[in-house]
Amino acid sequence: MASKRSRWDTGDETEDLDDRQRSATPAKRPKKLAEPSTPAPAPSTNPVSAVRTRSIYVPPRTAHPGLASSRSVYSYERLNQIEEGSYGVVFRARDKVTGDIVALKKLKLEEEKHGFPITALREINALMACRHENVVHIREVVVGDTLTQVYIVMDFIEHDLKSLLTVMPTPFLQSEIKTLMLQLLSAVAHCHSNWILHRDLKTSNLLMNNRGTIKVADFGLARRYGDPVGVGGLTQLVVTLWYRAPEILLGATEYSTAVDMWSVGCIFGELILNEPIFQAKGELELIAMIFKLLGPPTKVNWPEYTSLPLAKTLSLPHYTPPAFRQRFPYLTAAGIDLISSLMEYDPAKRITAEEALKHPYFTEAPMPKHKDLFGSFPSLAAGEKRRKPFDSPSAPERVADYKLLTDFDPV
Repeated sequence: MASKRSRWDTGDETEDLDDRQRSATPAKRPKKLAEPSTPAPAPSTNPVSAVRTRSIYVPPRTAHPGLASSRSVYSYERLNQIEEGSYGVVFRARDKVTGDIVALKKLKLEEEKHGFPITALREINALMACRHENVVHIREVVVGDTLTQVYIVMDFIEHDLKSLLTVMPTPFLQSEIKTLMLQLLSAVAHCHSNWILHRDLKTSNLLMNNRGTIKVADFGLARRYGDPVGVGGLTQLVVTLWYRAPEILLGATEYSTAVDMWSVGCIFGELILNEPIFQAKGELELIAMIFKLLGPPTKVNWPEYTSLPLAKTLSLPHYTPPAFRQRFPYLTAAGIDLISSLMEYDPAKRITAEEALKHPYFTEAPMPKHKDLFGSFPSLAAGEKRRKPFDSPSAPERVADYKLLTDFDPV
């Protein structure tokens, strides 16, 4: 049976919110038959046996906090759909009161059978806990006509980094990459300081505006890593395949902030190469690509490798040294050191976000570019199209047929 869709989902804005409200007459309840009156029990004189409504150690409450209900999604005018992911559909909309352009993420609740999904609660909690200039800002949560229509209202950002890399005429400069990496590391460090694991860092989840500012988005897989771990440990079904850390690939049930730092290293390499480092079709192919770039794991670079659940199922190739210099020939020595530190085999040796922010790579020439000096591009999310370049005139075919302005008769 098809689930009910609201007029906002279909883009029908013919009715305003006030017109949609209907006056409902409350149904009359049948009169209850009179029951024989019974004498009320006498109050107990024993203070111990008396029923308490609150703890004796808590003073009586003099005021109750005001609870405001969620606004309706009809407070926003739908403009266009941006994208659809595993956990929701994102729309671009306009606030009817303020005129602000926002992004609305509709949570997928139609198939839920056990109440509100824990992934949505984690996403809302993570966005509220990680207030940072490089983390997408959550404004409010609005609702539609039914219980399955819940929307997260966030700031609208013009681009995502993955789409931008495909339409840019030239790749980012080294100075621009440094600026982007500093913002990403600052956001990741802030999330980790608030005990939040993102667990899905990739270029498509990094939003960028036309003023050179990036914001980390899509916290659908985020969770607090200080919470108690349930039976079976942490799930391995996290992080998009190309950005997944080797310990997760090999079945680790306990991991921490190092999985996010591996993803940051993959993003760093993608910005340099203008394409993902590991474009694998499956987990085995990805492991082989990691072994080729980093060399096979050993007792020196990863002592806990043999204790991982899937380690015994793999046959390691012959030892080869890391191939970062061959893969990134134009990166400086400090840049090679940073990306190799982000992509260490051993999670305990992998560099943290706080340490990466102080790396010498960001203080050597060329210096990070100021955000205001970044170029602007048409926003695909806003429905803007890239302008076609002007056709330049062709060169003259014969000099004899070409007349200068001075050759014409004066008027």
